[in-house]
Formats: sequence, structure tokens, C-alpha cells
Amino acid sequence: MGTDFAAEGLLDGLDDDARAARAELLGVLEEEGVSVEDMRSAANDGRLMFLLAERAVGGAPRYSAREVADRTGLPLERLTALRRAQGLPVPDPDATVFSDTDLDAARNAISFEEAGVPFDQQLAVVRVLGRGLGQAAEAMRSTVLELVLQPGATEAELARSYGKEVEKLLPLVGPALDQILRIHLRQMVRTEAISAAERLEGSLPGARQVSVAFADLVGFTRLGEEVAPDELTRVADRLVELTGDTLRGEVRLVKTIGDAAMLTAPEPGELLDVVLDLVAAADGEGEDFPQLRAGVASGEALSRAGDWYGRPVNLASRLTAIARPGSVLATREVRDAVREDYKWSTAGRRKIKGVDGQLTLYRARRADPADDETG
Repeated sequence: MGTDFAAEGLLDGLDDDARAARAELLGVLEEEGVSVEDMRSAANDGRLMFLLAERAVGGAPRYSAREVADRTGLPLERLTALRRAQGLPVPDPDATVFSDTDLDAARNAISFEEAGVPFDQQLAVVRVLGRGLGQAAEAMRSTVLELVLQPGATEAELARSYGKEVEKLLPLVGPALDQILRIHLRQMVRTEAISAAERLEGSLPGARQVSVAFADLVGFTRLGEEVAPDELTRVADRLVELTGDTLRGEVRLVKTIGDAAMLTAPEPGELLDVVLDLVAAADGEGEDFPQLRAGVASGEALSRAGDWYGRPVNLASRLTAIARPGSVLATREVRDAVREDYKWSTAGRRKIKGVDGQLTLYRARRADPADDETG
């Protein structure tokens, strides 16, 4: 005889069709071996329809954090630190929320340390992976939901179809992530420059010469007050697509932050080419798409954990904030490095926050072949 879900309080607050649909879903979950306790917890969190998919991805909850630590030998404080580095909530140490996947991850952390990777370096890598893979997981979730959502589908039907779709696609995800990571690592190895002094010292490359650009969508914040969230997401996603379409050579997309993209390159000319193309591509999207504005700076900066730090990063960001819509502002260093390749006009002298004195800024445009002069 099946569980009396009403007596367990799992149908409280539901009437008629909604009650029958919830009972059907609970019956499906029971057939799959989900306990009443797990159902109740998922119902409280609004996760009932995703329980089957959750188990397909990471397995059923079996352990507490304390039990994972005891079974693997990874200290509880390190397990907690790794969880935080991934951007995930830290549960009570005795709450049964960890699965076999979490157990394997803890063992993997120990294997990395045994291979000579210090724990603080593991945390640095996990922070970067956590940010990127968290966004990837959200994109995958939305993709699968779009595949299974059908008009009039019951909770039970959605739970089954969502779980089956996840089971079908999951074997493809691991190889895809591995391939993407290997491709990026190969590119990093090809473009990494280590000086003779750094080789002798046996240390990571320090600050190096780099060109940095930011490009952001004009009026994006105001747009968020005027359009639906899905339209705002479409605009932000389109910026990512346009940026990817314009990349070439040694220009790298470091990150996107909602309405802005950060790019770097060893040389300013190649970066300026890409940024000008990106601004033009945004203009080509039509009147319904916000214009881009951009700032470019060159100088010594430090690369750590997939991001860049230093004066050119700060300058490029500040220039972007004051650039006109549809324009690209650059510093004198950028202008002087590629003066003959572009058409320049003086944008005046400006006081830039965090920079002593005033800087002369320049607007960059494509050089007119018929114009022999540069501004």
C-alpha cells in the first residue's frame, strides 16, 4: 500500500486538480525510491518537480558534511572552504545533503594536494570554475526546460520528461567541458610568455605589458526598468554573441558582466580592431539594440585566476564610463602605439578618478584610405 501523502501533509493547501496532480507526482517519486523526508524537504524548497533530475545529476543525498570529511579524510574546514569557493551555500555539518558526487569531489581535492597542488591554489581555481560553471549550469537548466515544457503538462509529466532529458544529455556534458577546457588551456600555453628572469627565479610571470578594453551597453540600467526581464537577458546574451563573433588573433574575452565585456590582447592594434568591430556590430543590430561605448588602455598589469589587475584595467574601465555612445576612447599610449593605422581625434583633457593630474584622451576611428593625416 502506498504512502498516505495527505496524512504526511504533502497535499496541504492544494485543491481539486492541483491536489490530484501533486499526488500523481508524489506517487512517481515514491516509485523511484524517494523518501517521504526528501519529498517534504523538496516541497518546502519548491524542488519537487526537479527531484528526479537532481538525482540523475548528482545522486541521492546520503551524507552530511561531517560524514564526507570522515570518509575521505578531507578536513571539514577544507570541505567548507571548497563549498564556499564554488559559490554554494554551506549547510549544517550534520544535515544529510551530500551525495556520492560530493564524496568524489572531496577525494579529488585530496588527490590534487597529493599531486603537489597547494590547497590555496585549489581554492583559486575552484572560485573561477565555480563562477563559470554556475552560469553554464543555469544555461543548461533553461535549455532543458525549453525542451520539455509543453502546454497543459502535469507536474508528474514534467518531472518524468525533465529527468529523462537530463539523463540523456548528461553523458555529453562531461566530454564537452573537458574539450572546452583543453582548448582554452592549449591557447593559454601557446600565448604564455615567461621571461628569462622569471625562469631563473622559478616564479609565476609578474606584471606584463598588456592592452585592455571594456565595452558596455549604453542605457542598459534604464532599459531594465522599461522592458521585461527576458528581453533584458536577450540583449545581454546578444552582447556575448557579438563579442565572440568579433574575436580574432590574440584578443581574449576575459569576462562579461551583464552589460559589459572585458577584453585583452598583447598588442593594442589587434585589440582596437576588435573593439571597433564590436561597436559597429552593435550599431548594426538596429534601433532596438543599445549602442556600445568602449575604452582602451595599455600598460603593466597582472594576470591572476583568469582576471587582470592594474592601471590599464582601471583606466579602460573609467574611459568606457565617459565615452560617447558608439565611440571608442583611448589613452595616449594606445594612440602612439598605432597612430598611423587609425584616424584619431582629441577628446580633450580629463581628470580620471584614481589617476594623478589630467589625461589627454583620443577617439579612435577606422582610417580613411583617402586621408593621409591622423589626429
